[in-house]
Amino acid sequence: TLLLKKEKRKKKVITVCMIHADIGSISEACCAYVLMVTAVYWVSEAVPLGAAALVPAFLYPLFGVLKSSEVAAEYFKDTTLLLMGVICLAASIEKWNLHKRIALRMVMIAGAKPGMLVLGFMCCTVFLSMWLSNTSTTAMVMPIAEAVLQQLICTGLADSLEDSESAEATEDDTESNKEDKLKNNHLELLYNDRRVKARRDSQYPTKRDHMICKCLSLSITYAATIGGLITITGTSTNLIFAEQFNTRYPDAKVINFGTWFIFSFPIALIMLVLTWLWLHFLFLGCNFRETCSLSKKRKTRREMLSEMRIHEEYAKLGPISYPEVVTGVFFILMTLLWFTREPGFVPGWTSLFEKKGYRTDATVSVFLGFLLFLIPARRPFSSSSSKRKNADESSDSDPLAPMITWKDFQRLMPWEIVILVGGGYALAAGCKVSGLSVWIGRQLEPMSGLPPWAVTLLACLLVSAVTEFASNPATLTVFLPILSALSETLQINPLHTLIPSTMCVSFGVMLPVGNPPNAIVFSYGHVQIRDMVKAGFGVNLIGVAVVMLAISTWGVPLFSLNEFPAWAVSRNVTGSL
Repeated sequence: TLLLKKEKRKKKVITVCMIHADIGSISEACCAYVLMVTAVYWVSEAVPLGAAALVPAFLYPLFGVLKSSEVAAEYFKDTTLLLMGVICLAASIEKWNLHKRIALRMVMIAGAKPGMLVLGFMCCTVFLSMWLSNTSTTAMVMPIAEAVLQQLICTGLADSLEDSESAEATEDDTESNKEDKLKNNHLELLYNDRRVKARRDSQYPTKRDHMICKCLSLSITYAATIGGLITITGTSTNLIFAEQFNTRYPDAKVINFGTWFIFSFPIALIMLVLTWLWLHFLFLGCNFRETCSLSKKRKTRREMLSEMRIHEEYAKLGPISYPEVVTGVFFILMTLLWFTREPGFVPGWTSLFEKKGYRTDATVSVFLGFLLFLIPARRPFSSSSSKRKNADESSDSDPLAPMITWKDFQRLMPWEIVILVGGGYALAAGCKVSGLSVWIGRQLEPMSGLPPWAVTLLACLLVSAVTEFASNPATLTVFLPILSALSETLQINPLHTLIPSTMCVSFGVMLPVGNPPNAIVFSYGHVQIRDMVKAGFGVNLIGVAVVMLAISTWGVPLFSLNEFPAWAVSRNVTGSL
């Protein structure tokens, strides 16, 4: 009797274990199905990216992977507040034309020589893209560059007409004949000027002018991509990485504005110089002495007229206004508060508070963004004669009108990106709860024989290839959980693969569909797809090489990449259990 009872108990235990195993495998399969459906929608773009990001919101509760309230909580995180505060500042920068003043001033410093002109536009684009989105920066800078390019085209036509007329002139012309020819030249110049403007997409004075247009146009979209790498808020993919990493490894405490900036700023500088050299070699040749000289004696008539055009555009802005000063102060203040919150090597300003961990970068950005809705755009105690005469300034009708309004904020707020990022968080949460991330890690165990740098290089090449055809945020959202599980399985510091992959996912620069800045530049008609592929392939290789150099050198002591950290060990043990 006792033996029979023991046998029955064993059968019950085995049955219960089998039921639990089946439940676990069903949950993993359901999560994998949701992940694949969402990824297919993202890659194919059969529906808008934001709409596709809502798939986990209804499929997870239906399949029993996560409760509806748990899924909903994933769609609004700390990084969303961070983005909202930055968008408030970006709205103020754009509303009061501070971005245009910065861009024109930097181009005026660089000069009108083709090489220096390209470098000047790249520097100002990188700086603006650190704080604004890559798309907004390209849309702001490209019209300024187009005005300069049109000045080059029109001036080149004028030069060619003058050369042809001077060749036909003879020494025995009378003064009256010369005056008649000058009038005819003027009429022909006006006619041809209109003809060039009407057909600027297909005709250029010389082949060199066309090459300058290509070089300058492509340099802007590449510089916007490079600038977005520098800060956490520079691009949506950085935000996706930061939030998913902090959610998966809450004990890490290594990724913040300061550490990211220290790691990525040298990468951006090296990429900026190498990209400029590559574009110069590809479109302008190797004669740097001719295209980059700062000497006034070497300036041609066309370059002098281009500089005059830039100075005229800057003069139209007038003297710096009170709203621009306020926006600039807020810009500097936000940056300083981000850097000094928890710098690491010294105590930050958060150490002044008793409770730790309550204040983040989002706290700073939302606070300063909120103040922009309160501070009046008109200078206090100012006389009526000192008011700025600007059609965009609403303070003339309302003396208490704020720096920005809700319409200004709503016009720039990328709600689709917010929902897309939230969908990525929801997918990551489902992979964690269902155990799919652990299962994926086990399937990748055969790669355990590879060294860490080889795993990172393969991940970078794979991500940079996929992102040429798919959305950058969607690509990163799909790959982050896989790479995290791979790192835990191979006992590699997750940052060793996640940070390079996050940066390389922005290098979708070979096709117009790679990212919105590419499409904006392509729409101006100066470049063709083969130009983008040829130039973008070189930029892609430069980016991967520089990122691999960074993660293997100064990234090692900054993030302690030589050891498998305790926060990843605890996460790995919990996941395996």
